[in-house]
Amino acid sequence: MSSGVPAIVPLPPQQTSLLSDEPLDPVALAHGAVQRGDDGHFDELTGRLNEGAAPAGALTPIWQRFFTSTGVQGWQDLPHRLDRLRHRVREDGATYNVYDDPDQPTRPWPLELLPMLIGPGDWAAIEQGVAQRARLLNAAMADIYGQRSLLDLGLLPASLVLGHPQYLRALHGAKPPGGVHLHVAAFDLSRGPDGSWRVLQQRTQAPSGLGYLIENRLIVSQQLPEAFRDLHVQRLAGSFQTLMEGLMRISPAGETSRAVLLTPGPHNETYFEHVFLARYLGITLVEGGDLTVRANRLYLKTLRGLERVHILLRRVDDEYLDPLELRPDSALGIPGLVQALRAGEVVVANAPGAGWLESPGLAAFWPGVARHLLDEELLLPSATSWWCGEQTVWDRHKSRLEEFVVAPTFPASDTTHSFAPVLAATQAPSARASLAGRIEADPAAHTLQARSRPSEMPVWHEGRLEPRPAVVRVFAIADGQGGWQVLPGGMTRVATRREALHDPWLSMQRGSASADTWVLTEGPVDPTSLLPKPLSATDLSRMHRSVTSRSAENLFWLGRYTERAENSVRLARLTLESLSGAALHEASPAVLAVLDQLARRHGLAGDSVPSPLQSQRVFERSLIHALGDTRGATSVAFNLQALQGCAQALRERLSPEHWQLIREVGEQFQGRLSAIFGSASTDPVTEVIDALTQADGHLAAITGGQTDRMTRDDGWRLLSVGRQLERLDFLSHAMACSFEHGLHRCDDGFALMLGLFDSTITYRAHFQARREVPPLLHLLVFDTDNPRSLAWVGRTMRERLLKLARHEPDWAQEVVEKLPRPEQWSLEALSADVGDHAHAALVEVLQACSVQAQEVSDAIGRKLFSHVGPVDRMVWQ
Repeated sequence: MSSGVPAIVPLPPQQTSLLSDEPLDPVALAHGAVQRGDDGHFDELTGRLNEGAAPAGALTPIWQRFFTSTGVQGWQDLPHRLDRLRHRVREDGATYNVYDDPDQPTRPWPLELLPMLIGPGDWAAIEQGVAQRARLLNAAMADIYGQRSLLDLGLLPASLVLGHPQYLRALHGAKPPGGVHLHVAAFDLSRGPDGSWRVLQQRTQAPSGLGYLIENRLIVSQQLPEAFRDLHVQRLAGSFQTLMEGLMRISPAGETSRAVLLTPGPHNETYFEHVFLARYLGITLVEGGDLTVRANRLYLKTLRGLERVHILLRRVDDEYLDPLELRPDSALGIPGLVQALRAGEVVVANAPGAGWLESPGLAAFWPGVARHLLDEELLLPSATSWWCGEQTVWDRHKSRLEEFVVAPTFPASDTTHSFAPVLAATQAPSARASLAGRIEADPAAHTLQARSRPSEMPVWHEGRLEPRPAVVRVFAIADGQGGWQVLPGGMTRVATRREALHDPWLSMQRGSASADTWVLTEGPVDPTSLLPKPLSATDLSRMHRSVTSRSAENLFWLGRYTERAENSVRLARLTLESLSGAALHEASPAVLAVLDQLARRHGLAGDSVPSPLQSQRVFERSLIHALGDTRGATSVAFNLQALQGCAQALRERLSPEHWQLIREVGEQFQGRLSAIFGSASTDPVTEVIDALTQADGHLAAITGGQTDRMTRDDGWRLLSVGRQLERLDFLSHAMACSFEHGLHRCDDGFALMLGLFDSTITYRAHFQARREVPPLLHLLVFDTDNPRSLAWVGRTMRERLLKLARHEPDWAQEVVEKLPRPEQWSLEALSADVGDHAHAALVEVLQACSVQAQEVSDAIGRKLFSHVGPVDRMVWQ
């Protein structure tokens, strides 16, 4: 490699075919500086090997066509197009989670403006070679889990296959529907110094990149529309159509099959693409908890009950798919899935057990396997590799360790043998000696690979074209009839020079960016589109949007935590105002007793804290410090954090503004508390009250978003029911406690009850300064026009539960019968203050409301989330 900074080579003034038929103007030339690539790498821009001090040379015909189509104005506009591209990425919410970056665990999807261009000749060779590789891998899977001739003949080492942690013994003998083990296979390709393509690695478990590939295409093609049109770039939709048609062709339900995409969840590094791909394919995104197996059949748990699933596209690794037969501690899979697969009742793409095919230690064995299984020579070679598990291999190469990349034979999930690929030449002599010792101790866990010098493609960076090492991931799609289609495009990973030195595979986790991959064709462009067909009136009348039980449960708790956060913030603010004298006069003993009881019930004060009747200042300080404690199961900070957690799991259902508000309320509240605690404020109580008031305003905006910005489907109804259940429990308990302590008899107690119900202004508008129990109960218990009254809460829940469970009216009617009906109570009887216990009848019905709220919550959980019925409790001998 050349040392130092590569020279900047301006495009020659006589180069007229680059941008237009006229000589370039000085501005275009200034923007057209080309940074020369590193020695030993093939240059995609010029189509030649970079060597010594040779000039950059003329552009390849396809790159000439690209810049000619872009034009001088387009060339000058590249910085603005790059800005628009990055804005679009942020607007789409395209992200990539980085596990080892605590400061920025989630970052915007890194996308370059310029695409990787692959001409028709190169693509024909790639297409043939990749399709052959896909056939070979599927045949190898069938053999290893069937007759095992490859092991019997010694074409594959048994220790490398059967000893691989992702060889699944539970799948031996299982035949997937249609005999198709692999439905999607991904291959990372690199162009070598001689210009030929080779396979660096292959992905067969749950290959990632298809969703990002579509996102890249949609964004980049819009920024470079002239070039995309003029270069006759092949479209992608036909391959995705082939994928879905192939799955349905072998599915037990044929064209009427229900397909879902299984994701590990929002914390997975590529969760955005799971959401994006599911939307693009028009299928439901699910997590393991959304699915259940009954009688060897797979079902989706929805609010309408169990719905049969016939096709499972998965982005969960093999060992996590079924805790019954694979990894028992997995919370990501579905118990019984392997048995459903054996029974042929579900198509899993890809079938479990393909992880061993990804081992780089197998690379040298594939040519022999191809001759045996296909009677063909491999068309697309692998990067040269040597498995150290063969003692002669290690003995022959260990003296030249610095010439190789040392790669793990087994996957990263295998913690015993896991390590990142190491470029031995970059190691200090002592570190290299230590590496050799590790290999000597466990040679089978290590594979040596020849150093890869991937070709360099141009990247637009700071006003010039800068060459970067690039690896192209391409995808083979099974058609369900034994054939394979190679998706005409791919996801290119692009690294900086520094990253390429230490990361020979150019992983996204270690900082590489992505680029769209354009496959050029000399013939017509495939017009296939996955845009939905126009819907008829009949179609629309039959449509219903399934709400999965997981989404339903998250929506239910989103409503509950929103209401719970509002209640705890309001209670904390009213308590501090009462204790600090922010009210018009000092709090009465009855008010202090009620505030003490409510604060302890709602996690604002611990059991060991003295009551405000004993020490107001100690109680006040304890309450303030407990506000930010996320470990307290009902503290303000915990409720805000739980609210954000529910919203994170529902990102696909929430508007960006709604999500932003939920994220900001917790962050800003914690930030203000930290600033108050970290300062020497002379009046921290007032500042904390201000922080609570700001959080209250945020939560009111969130409530507005839930009320006015969400579709009134069954999911929203469940969110509303969750809010009303929480409101019923809080308000009924608060009122019961208030009347038990006689708050209705003192002015500050009367005001506190109105404050807890957030009905102070409404009461004043109706009844001015009256301090009487009948108007108080009329507004807070009986008034069905007041959304804070118990009657309004009960009626709203009944209406929404009946509509939510309209497909099971008997169950719905049974549940709503448990709800209180305050509008049927007697105001005269409940207003009477007679006997030894003041308002005993009122307190009794209010206490019953809390119990009823919990009973309804339990009934909803059993029926709509867990789908537990009498049959599930039976034990079969």
